[in-house]
Amino acid sequence: MNQEYTVDPSRLVSPDASPADAEEVSLRPKTLDDYVGQEKAKGNLRVYLRAAQQRGEPMDHILLYGPPGLGKTTLAGIVAQEMGVQIRITSGPAIEKPGDLAALLTNLQEGDVLFIDEIHRFNKGQQDYLLPFVEDGTLILIGATTENPYFEVNGALISRSIIFELKALEKEDIKTLL
Repeated sequence: MNQEYTVDPSRLVSPDASPADAEEVSLRPKTLDDYVGQEKAKGNLRVYLRAAQQRGEPMDHILLYGPPGLGKTTLAGIVAQEMGVQIRITSGPAIEKPGDLAALLTNLQEGDVLFIDEIHRFNKGQQDYLLPFVEDGTLILIGATTENPYFEVNGALISRSIIFELKALEKEDIKTLL
């Protein structure tokens, strides 16, 4: 039996950015000065970024944790922008097979940022797999989690990272955003 299949074009996935993607990117702040809220984290990040730039070295690894919607992904993008490197973004649930992580890592240039949203969803083996790349400076790891990283992230990754806790926005910050 020969059946003809049709595909709804709205369900096709393309590697090209859609107009909605471009709009989302254009709305995100590009610098720490444009980023609203999280003054303590921004101040500390500024110091770490300047120190790395003055040394001519990659930024230290970072773990960002706090409630959803506070801009962890945006901060990762700002770090990459400030360091002048590329960023690759993935999430814990998106990496299902061992080969997925290997493929992602082979496409990184030295010093690029690898941002892993929901890093707490990586199992111990996946987190261990990242260690050699973190230790030799092949990449700058920025992990984001809504969970306390001291309970959910491998101790070896924690010991090699700067941890920033993001807090709920202040009323004044929300007013600024509106």
